[in-house]
Amino acid sequence: MKALIQRVSEASVRIDGTCIANIDAGLLALIGVERDDTPADADKLLSRLLTYRIFADEAGKMNLGLADHGGGLLLVSQFTLVADTHKGRRPGFSAAASPEHGKYCFDYLVEQARQQHDPVATGQFGADMKVALINDGPVTFWLSS
Repeated sequence: MKALIQRVSEASVRIDGTCIANIDAGLLALIGVERDDTPADADKLLSRLLTYRIFADEAGKMNLGLADHGGGLLLVSQFTLVADTHKGRRPGFSAAASPEHGKYCFDYLVEQARQQHDPVATGQFGADMKVALINDGPVTFWLSS
């Protein structure tokens, strides 16, 4: 599994003009699921999402994870993160999970996240979503399990 994470002041997801999820300050994670990913990969990625030290401590240093800092976690499925872009001018998606397997792994990640952190918000798997955010910093990192 892969995640593009962004420290945000706020973030939201809209479908057909309706806001279906939003968080205030926290972490937006765009999640890509590959065909060989398992729940163990989701567990490993979630651990990194909650503990990756990208929030400022009292001294202003990036020394706190989301679990320490608090704030929201917005998880949004995005299969394009696992695209092969090494050659040509068109991405390939042979490494991406099937829609069924991708939904299974994403739903598992969300379920585990809700057991370990609050609040957790999500986009809608497979939907045409409009994601809005204010990147705080900007701070953006690429994580994988």
